[in-house]
Amino acid sequence: MRYLCIDLGDKRTGLAISDSVTRIVSPLDVLEVPITDRNGDALLDALLAAIFTNFSPASPLEIIFGLPLNMTDASEGPRAKLVRNFAARLGPRLQPARDIRFHDERLSSVQADWTMAQSGMTHKQKKTRRDALAAAAILTDYLSTIA
Repeated sequence: MRYLCIDLGDKRTGLAISDSVTRIVSPLDVLEVPITDRNGDALLDALLAAIFTNFSPASPLEIIFGLPLNMTDASEGPRAKLVRNFAARLGPRLQPARDIRFHDERLSSVQADWTMAQSGMTHKQKKTRRDALAAAAILTDYLSTIA
């Protein structure tokens, strides 16, 4: 099984990958496509292109979306609803069909910032990597919860 994690953002969407054998998580890419472009269709097209470029249609693939839960009580707010609705739009466009799951993304961006804190990267370099690293943090946590 291979895994693709999507950290959906308003302006940038981070992607990370792993597999069930090594469980090594790697940041893959940051799609700089605003979610508002063409009512989300531009981002859907970019995600599909990334999926078809990086994964064979024959290989088993599970897609994990970072789910933004409220910090205090883990409830779902408007942003979580947006993520679920976006994922529902992606699902039917995937051929073959793929499992789509959701995983708590709280503090994933903070973890990405911690990872880059002593890296020596410029602010601009950090900004371009942050979302992919956040997706990697989400995917690492997700993999720790499955057998």
